[in-house]
Amino acid sequence: MALNLIMLGPPGAGKGTQAARFAKERGIPKISTGDMLREAVKTGTEVGLRAKAIMDRGELVSDDVMIGIVRERIDRDDARAGFILDGFPRTVAQAKALDGLMETREPLVVIDIVVPESELVRRLNSRVVCSNCGMNAESVAPQDIELVRCRYCGGRLVQRADDNESVVLERLKVYRRDTQPLVDYYCSRATFRSVDGSQPQHRVARDLAAAIEAARNGRVGLGVKS
Repeated sequence: MALNLIMLGPPGAGKGTQAARFAKERGIPKISTGDMLREAVKTGTEVGLRAKAIMDRGELVSDDVMIGIVRERIDRDDARAGFILDGFPRTVAQAKALDGLMETREPLVVIDIVVPESELVRRLNSRVVCSNCGMNAESVAPQDIELVRCRYCGGRLVQRADDNESVVLERLKVYRRDTQPLVDYYCSRATFRSVDGSQPQHRVARDLAAAIEAARNGRVGLGVKS
């Protein structure tokens, strides 16, 4: 039985890390908005060429183009057993269009990773990336950045430019404004669950797995009606 999963959560909630971990354990693809756009452009499909033209003009990719890219991606053979969407949908309009794509598939399981704002600010203020390979690293105290190296390539760690406190607070404000309606859209479904993301990663992973199984057991038939 296919597992089709959406991960919601604010910046710093750890949804990307948990999605990648869960996808590897279950053998299903983790599909992010950025990955989909890059692949669509690289493969040169009709919708990919449309997206490239839009991005080359410095414009945002429209909902209809993103939906076309999602449709192409989840129709691939590697997604037959399911998929994890990370960063999509971002709007209720996209969510409604996704429901249309899911009408003949197993229903979406939607997990919202919840973390208090104070903890998100702390995490994002201490988040660092590798200056060489760009991989995210575990939170590191500012005084220790020069002492720690990337575990993947040994590169020097630096703080992300968009992770200072004022920018972090603005990003969280935008998330609440734009993405909270998505939570409201999904929360009444039998396949919706929330997980406490303020715990250590291994506990979040444990609760995530349990929440997904509980949501699947609570499903009500195939597809979702708007």
